[in-house]
Amino acid sequence: MNRISTKYFSAVINIGLEYGYEQKPIQENEIISFIQKYQDNLILNRNIHLSCSISKCIIVLSGQIEPHLKIGFINYPKFELEHSVLKKEIEKLTTSLMNKFIQNRIVIEFNDEIVMLEKNNMIDNRVKKPTGNRADGSARN
Repeated sequence: MNRISTKYFSAVINIGLEYGYEQKPIQENEIISFIQKYQDNLILNRNIHLSCSISKCIIVLSGQIEPHLKIGFINYPKFELEHSVLKKEIEKLTTSLMNKFIQNRIVIEFNDEIVMLEKNNMIDNRVKKPTGNRADGSARN
């Protein structure tokens, strides 16, 4: 048996299962199919294998309760890549997912930083808007 080890790397994309802020549902299989086509293209054209795991979760913020998918990545030892390449390719995939599924904002949790990709400052209407004062009573700048 072979034992193959690589330096630790992980990333998770959090994508909502609603188009924009319309509360129109996105089917999980649509995202999976999109990712598989994206992966096939990467393999055929650039010899990059971007393996992922997908699990369901719910994001809760104020009045917003939205089903999400967590798309997890590691530096799969069979197809090891430089971490900078992995990060760049995961951000490219995230941008493609944003465009295809009309997402305004997606967060990527890398093991060394959190990146938010955002098209504009719009906020879901179900989320309460900030007031002039913070929860601790201090003024907001």
